[in-house]
Parts: sequence; C-alpha cells; structure tokens
Amino acid sequence: MRVVTTISVVVLASAGIGHAVVTSLDADIARVDPFKDMKNRPQAGNGMNVLLVGTDGRDKITEAERRKYRLGGAPCHCTDTIMIVHISEDREHASIVSLPRDSYAETPEHTDAVTGRRHGPHPLKLNAAYAEGGPNLTVRTVENMTHVKIDHYLEVDFTSFMKTVDVLGGVRICTAQPLKDSYTGLDLAAGSHLLGGGQALQYVRSRHADGSSDLGRMQRQQRFLAALVEHATSSGVLLNPMKFRDVTRAVLGSVRADKGFGTDELLDLGRAMRNFSPSSSEFTTVPIGQMGYVVKGIGSTLKWDEKKAGKLFRALRDDKPLAERRAPRPKAVRVAVAPQQIRVQVENGTATTGLGKRVDSALAATGFRTTGRPATAKDHAVRRTVVAYDPRWDRSAKSLATALPGSELRAVPGQGPLLKVIAGADFKQVTRVRAEDQHQGEFGVVTGDQVVCP
Repeated sequence: MRVVTTISVVVLASAGIGHAVVTSLDADIARVDPFKDMKNRPQAGNGMNVLLVGTDGRDKITEAERRKYRLGGAPCHCTDTIMIVHISEDREHASIVSLPRDSYAETPEHTDAVTGRRHGPHPLKLNAAYAEGGPNLTVRTVENMTHVKIDHYLEVDFTSFMKTVDVLGGVRICTAQPLKDSYTGLDLAAGSHLLGGGQALQYVRSRHADGSSDLGRMQRQQRFLAALVEHATSSGVLLNPMKFRDVTRAVLGSVRADKGFGTDELLDLGRAMRNFSPSSSEFTTVPIGQMGYVVKGIGSTLKWDEKKAGKLFRALRDDKPLAERRAPRPKAVRVAVAPQQIRVQVENGTATTGLGKRVDSALAATGFRTTGRPATAKDHAVRRTVVAYDPRWDRSAKSLATALPGSELRAVPGQGPLLKVIAGADFKQVTRVRAEDQHQGEFGVVTGDQVVCP
C-alpha cells in the first residue's frame, strides 16, 4: 500500500532534474541484500521485475497521528502489501500484480532471521515470510511461487507514504459508493475527494469498507497508484526543483532498496518513462482459486488458482500485456450499480420506426441486460425519455438514467426488478457507464485510465 512512494521516485527521475540530485537520493537510501546466496533462481525474461513491499513500520508516526488515523497497536514486522511491478522491455507499459498477504505459500529451506534456527520448507501465509526471513526469504518465496525472476527489491513504510502524499499536494480519488471503516476511521461520501497523507493511508489500509475484505483493499490500492501516477505526470509538480527536493526528503526516511537499484537505473528508467500515463499501466490481483483455505497451525488462507496464475506469470515472463489492447473509447461515467446487473425493457414512445430497437441495442452495447425485444408504448407522443422503476430498485434506476442524459425518473411501486425505458423524441444517444469496481479480462485487469477520476 505504501509502494506508491517508490513509484513516485521513478517518476521524479523522469523529470530530468539532474544527475547530482538523484545521486544524493541514491546515497541516502538504506540498502539491503535480498539476493544474498540465492541459487537455482528462475530464468530471466525480458523487461524488469521489481518486488515492491509495504511494511507496517510506524516508528516515526507521532502520537497525534496514531490517534487521528487509528495507527495504534504493535507492528507485526511483516509485509502488509506485496506487488510485482513489471516494466516492459520497451518501457511503454507497466503491469502491477498484487499478491494477497494471506496467500497460502511454501517457503524454501532457510535460516530464521530472528532466532538463527534452520528451517526446512514449510507452509505459511505469504506476509509471514518477511518476519521469518526478511527480504531474502520474501524474494525467494515469491520467486518459488511465481517462477518470475525478481530484478530489484524496494520497501517502504507508513511514514514515507503519508509524507510523500502531503508534499505532492494530495491525490484525488473517486468513489461511487460511500466508504466507511470503523477500524481505520475512513469516512468518505460518494464522490470525488482530494486525500492528504493521513486520509490516503486510511483509504489504502481499509479492509472493512465493504464486503470484499482484503481483495477490495487491494483494488483501492491499485486505484490509488493509478491516481498518483496521473497526478505526478499531468500536474507538472515534479518538474519544480523545490518540490522535487521536498518529495525526495519525504521518501528517504524509510525506503530500503537492493544495492543494484541506483542512480543509473533510476535515470535510465526515468528517461524511458517521460511519456508514461495512467493508460500505460495495468493492474490486477493474482487469481484466487479457493477462499478460506484452512491450514493447520496457520489458519484461513487464500489459495491461488494454479492454472490462471500460471498463465498470468507466464505473460510477465514473456513481457506481454495482461489486458487485451483495444482502440481507445470514450471514458465511461461511473455509477453505483453495474449495467450488467440491471434488466431493462425498452418501449418506443414515438412514431419513429425502429427507435425502440436502436435504444435497446445501444443500452445492450454498454452492458445493460435488455430483453432484446423492444415493444411499442401506448403513448406515441412521448417527448422526454422516461425511466420507470420500482422504488426498491432506485439505485439501479439512477444508474440507468445516467446512461440516458435528460431522461425522467418515474417511480412505479410494484413494478419489480425489470426497469422500463420509454424512448421519447429527445433521445440522441446512450452514454457509456460502468461500475466503479468493474474489472475485465481473464485476469480481472484494469488500466490506470479506467480507475482514475474522470
């Protein structure tokens, strides 16, 4: 969840501020050696794979911040967030894959970083690999599970995340549904919000804002990453040397990286990504085959879908995009209910032949479950398009009306779940809509431009 900090460092390099400034950044980053004594590693593919981890370190959080943002409790010294970021060989796109922290994992043979005790291979939750064997065991475990060779390792914590968001002036996110989590204190109404560092941390940490638990949290983390990339690349804030200095100072407090990720790598990657944009990035979570997979002594875990996960990681190794590349389409308006969940009967309320069929086809094309059999309304002189609905399905009706700009909402108690559209003389076209969390493709991939605010 805090790896957005490291992403911002890469974007900063692309601003071309100068070798000297980035060299000072390199000198101040704490170094680790996650690849020490590693043998029998996966074969290297094309492109670059970075393992980004966010720890729950909170040593530099003030007491006031702990209370305000509900950051109390002792840290577990484990990885809250684990992501593989694949930068393509041509530097034209990035694929970010979230690995759930509760994933069922099997460690290779290793020595416990705390006790010095030698362990044979054994099962655990993926986030526990860090507590047991630090960055080295985390990298080895991820490589064993994915067969993807990790080229670089980057690690951040709560403090650097909050400070970086603040010095960037905040990051704007949008939500179609209110988000409230009593555990983190997150309380956002539906709409657009500019989040400062503390609120942003609440947003990416929340697991109880809806019924999707950790999977929903990972989607929000991905959405936040996309929003940060858009802000950093479109606002020009990182082209300001003073702002660059402030951001780097915020980042440096707690970032750790492998020894091979230095000045030259930052500059080379930064130059290649000068034209990077949200549409250049794609986000997904490793496919889950079984929720609540119980393991004795460990508890409930998430077991990956081996077949789908294998295809996903093969695409990374082969340096291929995860999402199907399509021709650019107009941005869709976000709605509370996905059109795929809304059943619609279309009626032609005019004397224009074929209007009902045209409206039915246009609604179906944007995802609504139309009957495919448009009817003729009793009134042939309807001027303004009507959306008739049962009040129990008012959220669905509002989502449908959004796709029909200027339409009139008309409550019809007892109508049932099937919504009715009476096409009027004012009909021109259907506006594309989509639900906020609608994912597409085999791996549930979204591109950055699909999840940032319109």
